Amino acid sequence: MARSRLTPERESELYAAVLDLLREVGYDALTMDAVAARTHSSKATLYRQWGSKPELVARALRANKPSDFSEIDTGSLRGDFQEMVARTDDCQMEKDSALMRGLAHAVHNNPELHRALRELLVEPELSGFDEVLDAENPALKLIPHMLIGAFVARPLIDDQPVDRAFLTAYVDAVVLPSLGV
Repeated sequence: MARSRLTPERESELYAAVLDLLREVGYDALTMDAVAARTHSSKATLYRQWGSKPELVARALRANKPSDFSEIDTGSLRGDFQEMVARTDDCQMEKDSALMRGLAHAVHNNPELHRALRELLVEPELSGFDEVLDAENPALKLIPHMLIGAFVARPLIDDQPVDRAFLTAYVDAVVLPSLGV
């Protein structure tokens, strides 16, 4: 996809608008027309840059990632997870939880969205974990399941958003022990 016409700042603005719209109306009601109107862009420009709504949404989510796990190296796995959590913001985590819950439903009904999210979010994250962790550990492939599960389950079970304190406790009690740490 040709994407050279947009400055990084403009691309960031577009992604922020897409995520705001997702939070407001959900994936199914999100339209390229609405993104174009919100961002003062043409729908043709959006399609030329991203090709489809699923691609645009997946790229916006990828750009929204707080930090790249593979860039963190504190010398210990526990320290790396603690640093990853420390780089997050409670308010942003609450917003991201709402996005994940909304997209979970949409993924089941939209194979193109599912494919885009796998290619642009899930697979790069798994390969990042592979670089950091022992690839032979059977729990390695389950880390995304564990973390996504925490974001979905906390509001449902505890009626509270995921925050840094919860995520730190969850990583210490669930994720690290499953990895043998």
